[in-house]
Amino acid sequence: MGKLKAPRRVADNEALSVGTTIRGSAQKLNLVAALIRGRKVEDALNILTFSKRAMARDAKKVLASAIANAENNHDLDVDALVVAEASVGKSVTMKRFATRGRGKSTRILKPFSRLRIVVREVSEEAGEA
Repeated sequence: MGKLKAPRRVADNEALSVGTTIRGSAQKLNLVAALIRGRKVEDALNILTFSKRAMARDAKKVLASAIANAENNHDLDVDALVVAEASVGKSVTMKRFATRGRGKSTRILKPFSRLRIVVREVSEEAGEA
């Protein structure tokens, strides 16, 4: 007798992917996440591919993972997927020290961020959410 299966955190027509340690501040990652919220998956991938922001590369990986989860694990139609949620939060922060003049030192903070992307399958007659 094993453990009971954990309940799903999202609905039956949704798939989830989380990037836990994306190097960079949450504020900068949120600017990239705002570009793709509520868009069709195909449009979101194009936006992230051609974005000049460095964080867009990591966001694209998380979005591609969410699409793969939807297709392989939950049997959702890839063409009908929409980015339902793209939320950003803080993760760990590396602390480093830099030497300064007169024998002093300064703390340098190198933050990491979390990105949670939920894609939802929408029907054509219902319109876009």
